[in-house]
Amino acid sequence: MTGDRRRRTFPAAPGLPHAAALEARPRVVVVGGGIAGLTAATGLAERGVDVEVVERERYLGGRVGGWTEQHDGTDLAMNRGFHAFFRQYYNLRALLRRVDPQLRMLTAVEDYPLIDADGRRDSFRGLPRTPPWNAVAFAARSPTFRLRDFLHIDARAAAPLAAVSVPDIYRRLDHTDAATFLKDIRFPPAARHLAFEVFSRSFFADPAQLSAAELATMFHIYFLGSSEGLIFDVPTANYDVALWQPLQHYLEGHGARFRLGTGVQRVDTAGAGFAVRTDSGEALDADAVVLATDVAGLQRIVAASDGLGRNEWRAQIARMRIAPPFAVHRLWLDKPVAASRSAFLGTAGHEPLDNISVLDRYEREAGEWARSNHGSVVELHSYALESKPSRSAGLRRLHKLYPETAAARVVCERLLERGDCPLFAPGSYEQRPRVVTPAPGLLLAGDAIRIDLPVALMERAATTGWCAANELLRQWGLAGHALHSVPTQGRSPLLRWLAGRERSTR
Repeated sequence: MTGDRRRRTFPAAPGLPHAAALEARPRVVVVGGGIAGLTAATGLAERGVDVEVVERERYLGGRVGGWTEQHDGTDLAMNRGFHAFFRQYYNLRALLRRVDPQLRMLTAVEDYPLIDADGRRDSFRGLPRTPPWNAVAFAARSPTFRLRDFLHIDARAAAPLAAVSVPDIYRRLDHTDAATFLKDIRFPPAARHLAFEVFSRSFFADPAQLSAAELATMFHIYFLGSSEGLIFDVPTANYDVALWQPLQHYLEGHGARFRLGTGVQRVDTAGAGFAVRTDSGEALDADAVVLATDVAGLQRIVAASDGLGRNEWRAQIARMRIAPPFAVHRLWLDKPVAASRSAFLGTAGHEPLDNISVLDRYEREAGEWARSNHGSVVELHSYALESKPSRSAGLRRLHKLYPETAAARVVCERLLERGDCPLFAPGSYEQRPRVVTPAPGLLLAGDAIRIDLPVALMERAATTGWCAANELLRQWGLAGHALHSVPTQGRSPLLRWLAGRERSTR
């Protein structure tokens, strides 16, 4: 298998291979069946720990979950929208390899075109994989980037973009918002809109609300710090079928149990352990608990759990923020989208749209429906909404960008609005809760949880899940699991030197 030869590996801690060697088998309740919770459960169950996963929804996967809905007697696959499984998501891929070592449940999206309001189109197809040549080639062929624009960039102030070091980048840039940082370094506005706002809005946030350090880390992960490239994979079927049902069967084979459709009210301390109180009135006894919920769920559980953790930590949880809402509009159309259309199109300056996905190009259920009905299944995404999503505005943008869809009839549609993603606002890094909490035996996991590695989004969720499992395994003398990441600092010694000079002159 090929990959970035400079990726970092963090070896597993040594220990006993299985909990059967212990005097008593530890019991852990994992609250939340998303990526973070399932990863933590996998790390523990594989070492023989007694694991029970409690999930409030009736499906697994959290924000990457999938389910089935009915329309006129026909089953329709549904989820919360497109997710890109990048090649540098090493720890997430390690989880998925438990059920498919070759990752045949994923298929490559070979291009990720971006189009702005003036019709200029950028592409990531065929770029060199090795930094900085990937960036040089992208800029050389881009209609958006012009040489005279780059001559105005403040190279010294911009050096941190190409010389990211984690966690140092947060100490340097977390106090600044992404929009101000890009303006201060005199990055060209058109290029800024295309190349950087895409990263910012991956966090469902406007650049003015996002930490510049988080933006720089994203640029490092996906572009200048890794040779894995920006080409990504997507599941070949709906998330439940392709990913989470197979993983559930795998975990059940290791003795894990699942309670779906069950919420958690609070966590009480009980002697040397915990009692997890569910909304059905049950008390699940545990030696340890992993809270792997979304931000609102974590805040609700901690607020209701009197005496759980120190007051300072409880206040830290209460201060966590949620990003503005986003909308996903899925359309089942009675006419096909033109064959020349990409499976995924990123947009800039086409409010309220941020991207368009043609699901029947890669998702099995959507493809079957499209073939049976001679139509297509299209998804519109709108991020960082300031008001209620506008169905008509989204459709107008779709018809402008893909004119053939204007003649199509909408056979069925689903409009989802959600607001449960974490917000990484300027100055928030030091206040983010970590995996290890002040309460012994209580761990946190999720994409909102701080970890000092260059990871983001789904990969942060998976990485914190492995870390939570590793911490408990270490306490019980059991062997841990290795972690991986892209390089933890910029690849170019020259750019790191320039960034150091910029910092020393401030």
